[in-house]
Amino acid sequence: MSERSGSVSEPGTDEPPGLVVRGARKRFGELVALDDVSLTVEAGEFATLLGPSGCGKTTLLRILAGLELADAGQVSLGGRIIDGLPAHERPVNTVFQSYALFPHLNVFDNVAFGLRSRRRPKDEIDREVAEVLALVRLDGLDRRRIEQLSGGQKQRVALARALVNEPELLLLDEPMSALDAKLRSEVQLELRRVQREHGTTFLLVTHDQDEAMTVSDRIFVMHGGRIEQSGAPSEIYERPRTRFVAEFLGAANLIPVERIGANEVSGRFGRLVLDAPAPWESGTLAIRPERIRIDDPSPVNRLRVTVTDAVFRGDHVDVTVTPGPLRVRVAPAAPIEPGTTLDLSLPPAHLVALHG
Repeated sequence: MSERSGSVSEPGTDEPPGLVVRGARKRFGELVALDDVSLTVEAGEFATLLGPSGCGKTTLLRILAGLELADAGQVSLGGRIIDGLPAHERPVNTVFQSYALFPHLNVFDNVAFGLRSRRRPKDEIDREVAEVLALVRLDGLDRRRIEQLSGGQKQRVALARALVNEPELLLLDEPMSALDAKLRSEVQLELRRVQREHGTTFLLVTHDQDEAMTVSDRIFVMHGGRIEQSGAPSEIYERPRTRFVAEFLGAANLIPVERIGANEVSGRFGRLVLDAPAPWESGTLAIRPERIRIDDPSPVNRLRVTVTDAVFRGDHVDVTVTPGPLRVRVAPAAPIEPGTTLDLSLPPAHLVALHG
């Protein structure tokens, strides 16, 4: 991957442990797939590349796996630069979207395949396969054929087959996209549990915001071949830096405003107070629907609005109001009908000044 062609270094003091990508670039003709991407994933961390189709996340995953060669940049893993290593020599395994299981082999033989290829002793294979099947809660199903498994069980077989080879980095290429919503939620929690118990560094590629929020220690939001923002899920959700991140990671109200004072702005809702100075003369504020307060006694940033729509979602109600439009998320304790007048407040702590 590096412009220093084929470089492979032994572990040393200059490269930190975990995964480090510096300045990765990749073009496919006129298409810029990766544009100077740099990131660090700590050893033992569960990280996620999150973004829409075409943002570059799969290209980066393929470069890390050794399946694609970057035009420039450097990748190190566990303190060693791995750019020049072919895929089969990298301490990296991948769980693909299709799982890529062998249909003619049973569960045990699928998981044991890599160990047998390395000619490991039979007693070691038996012990290690049993341990990893117990980890993914498939013990007792070792002789089951692949076509007899559910989608969630197949996903766990693919995970076990990757983990039994003890990679330093496990790449997951949208492995839950084929599952239905209920099963996907269950498998997400299982995946998180397995990662914590096993301690391997995981890097997930997904376009599913809920999935990224559920499993990740750190999220890298990608857009247009770049990393738009990175951080803990709560940090990215509560303090998005750009309009794209605010809208892609959950619902967000966007409010164009002009700065009129140190911590004051003005827009279609009149004067609003912020908890920190806006970094521009004119720009956009974001606030999550669930952060808007109804009947809050605070005198700051109060609005009187009229409900135009209310949609019951089970555990909450999505309310749209005018002037605005503003979206407000409230508990379903009391019915809110169109035409109802509400007093809202926009807490300064939850009004975020976007940078782009």
